[in-house]
Formats: sequence, structure tokens, C-alpha cells
Amino acid sequence: MEQVLKKRKHSKINKNYYGYIFTAPFIIGFLLFSLYPLVYTFYLSLTDMTLMSKSYKFIGLGNFKKLFEDRFFIQSFLNTWKIWLINFIPQIGIAMLLAVWFTSTRLKIRFVGFWRTIFYLPNILMPATIAVLFFNLFSYYGPVNQIGVRIGLFKDAIDFFRSSTWTVGIVAFIQWWMWFGTTLIIIMAGMTSISPSFYESAMVDGANSWQMFTKITLPLLRPVLVYILVTSLVGGMQMFDIPYMLTDGRGSPNGSIMTMNILMYMKFSSNKGHIGAAASVGVMIFLVTCISALIIIKLLKEKEIKREIKSINRGVKGYELHG
Repeated sequence: MEQVLKKRKHSKINKNYYGYIFTAPFIIGFLLFSLYPLVYTFYLSLTDMTLMSKSYKFIGLGNFKKLFEDRFFIQSFLNTWKIWLINFIPQIGIAMLLAVWFTSTRLKIRFVGFWRTIFYLPNILMPATIAVLFFNLFSYYGPVNQIGVRIGLFKDAIDFFRSSTWTVGIVAFIQWWMWFGTTLIIIMAGMTSISPSFYESAMVDGANSWQMFTKITLPLLRPVLVYILVTSLVGGMQMFDIPYMLTDGRGSPNGSIMTMNILMYMKFSSNKGHIGAAASVGVMIFLVTCISALIIIKLLKEKEIKREIKSINRGVKGYELHG
């Protein structure tokens, strides 16, 4: 009997090796290309290392102290949040509206797959290509100015990339245009996973479309919306390519589109190559993203718990009244 148990145990261990073998490439890749760079960046942020020096010193939180005294960091922090919010709010709103239309059994919109493909196409284009495209569209002698002047929309041609307001608006629009299709597809996937029986029961009870959307669709879409919000926040805090390539690579005009990632690159690509200072900006981006994501998740969870408590209390009161 003992020999049989030993054989079973030995065979079980051998089978477990297959799991370790298959997961090993991911674990090794994560340790080498994700965890190690993250830990090393934290270490670099505590030093005065530069690209052109052989030695460096451990200076503690000195880089972070200088960072908070740097007006460019504060400006880049505010710019990053501003551009992300201007692009995300219409992104989630319009994507939600179109998702409701495309999944509606009453409207029965045709060629839904075609429209989803069209909306998703900008996401597969290279950011460099998109930046060049929009730079040419909105240049002083570009098609936007030519058409606008000819139809009387503009009195004179506008130098879009010398205006902070226009430049911020163009960057936010590009970010919306690139990621709107992805958000739409994720929301549609969440809506189609909701059982039709919920809507059928609501219709029997006399609920209208708005009541079904607010009482059924939105609560059941909460996990999907949290995922979209957090992933969009992570991407927004790492915004770099479009603002960098659209103008002079320094966030012009007047630093209006200088994001935190652009500032990090500027510190690294300076004359001496301040690696420690650039790493401190990267650490701040990481901390801001993590803290913001945790606050969002916690607030939404608290609202969900309060809603569940209210529904339980209503059920208890109803039971007492009927009892």
C-alpha cells in the first residue's frame, strides 16, 4: 500500500513539473523585463547618476525634493490629467451610447460588425503615422485651414500649433480617436454577456428603456467599466508618443502638451543625461497611477457595498410588512 501511495505521489510531482515548465518563460520574462527594471528604477531615483559620469552618489529623496520644486513637473502633471480627462469623458460617454444602440433588439442596426471594425481601425495605426497625419491636416496651409477658409468657417487661416487651446484639443481628440473603438468593443462585449431574461422581466413589470439601462445595464457593467477606467488611466498617465511627435518634442506651445513622460525623456536626453532625475519622474508616474487606480476601485466598491446594504434593508422591511 505504501509503495502504491509513493508511486502516485511521485507521478503527481512529475505531472506538476509540466506546469512549471510551461509557466517558466512567462515568470523569467516578468522577472527580467518587468520586475527588475521597476526595482532598479526605484534605486536610480535615489541617486544622482548621469549618463556621462563614471561614479554617482546615493542622495536619498533629493531628486524628489527638486522635482516638487520644479514648475515644469507640476505643469506636466496637470497637463497629463487635463488631456486624459478631456479625451476619456467623451470616449466613455459616446462608446456607451453607441454600444446601447448596437446591442439594442429594438433598433436592429445592420452591419454592426462593419461599424465596429471601422471604429477600431485607428487603434492599429502607428502613433508616428497618426502624428504626421494630423500635423499635416492642421498645419497652416493644411486641408483643415483651406476648407475652413473657403466655406467661411474661419475668417483667416489659424496657426493651430501656436495656440495652446487648439493644440491640447487636437491631442485629446487624437487620443479619443485612437482608443474609442477599443472602449466600444469592450462595453459591447459586457452588454451582450448580460442575460436577456433580466430585460424581459423588467419589460413585464412595465420598465422603460431608461429604467432598464440605469437599473440593470449599468450595475451589471460595473466590473467592465472599472476595468476600462483603470486601464485608460494607466495609458493616460503614460501618454508620450502623440504629444512628443506632434510639435517640437518639448510639449510646445508654452509647454501645454508636455506630459510627465515627455518631462522624463527631456531630463534623460539633456546634456549630461540625468538618469536619477528621470527615474524619479518615472517613479512618480508609477505612484500616481497606482494610488489613483486604488482610490477608484475602493470608491466603486464602497458604493456597491452601500447599494447592497440598502437592497437588503428594503428586503427586510418588505418582509416585516408582509409578515
